[in-house]
Amino acid sequence: MEQLIDLTLLAFLAIVAVAVLRMRDLFAAVMLFAIYSLVSASLFAVLDAGDVALTEAAVGAGISTILMLVALSLAPRHEDRGRGRNLTALVVVLITGTTLVYATWDLPPFGAADNPVHQHVAPYYLEQSYEDIGIPNVVASVLASYRSIDTLGEVYVIFTAGIGVMMLLGATRRRRRQPVEEPIEGEDGK
Repeated sequence: MEQLIDLTLLAFLAIVAVAVLRMRDLFAAVMLFAIYSLVSASLFAVLDAGDVALTEAAVGAGISTILMLVALSLAPRHEDRGRGRNLTALVVVLITGTTLVYATWDLPPFGAADNPVHQHVAPYYLEQSYEDIGIPNVVASVLASYRSIDTLGEVYVIFTAGIGVMMLLGATRRRRRQPVEEPIEGEDGK
């Protein structure tokens, strides 16, 4: 039954992704992105990754959707039709995809117990996290202590992106409010 739910959610993700690609109405595309994030969060929840599910729901469906709607209010409603297909872009995508697939052949099997990461890093976190940090939850101890600099870096990235969006929106609003100055008769000597 659990595999059926997983496959159903994956099918929904694929359907929504194709719908986003086909959509020309930008508002509908933003709403489909929000639906994609919610379905993705549901899939993470089913896979017992509650922290990732909450983050995806909050950031993906919440904050990102709001930011895209604000950006959309500054743009035209419909996407312009392109001039056609770009052959150069297709070639770059095919070369990049082929390179990535070729590179995955050298990776260790996904989830295998004898992978290098499972030999020393994961056992150390599982065995020593309570003694080192004093937090019984291993995930919380890894995120709050072992990877705290990484988490702080992610906070800085989100903060910087938010400041950038606020600056862009503020600059656009100021430009809209400035009245158009018309020359007063007689100023240019006539």
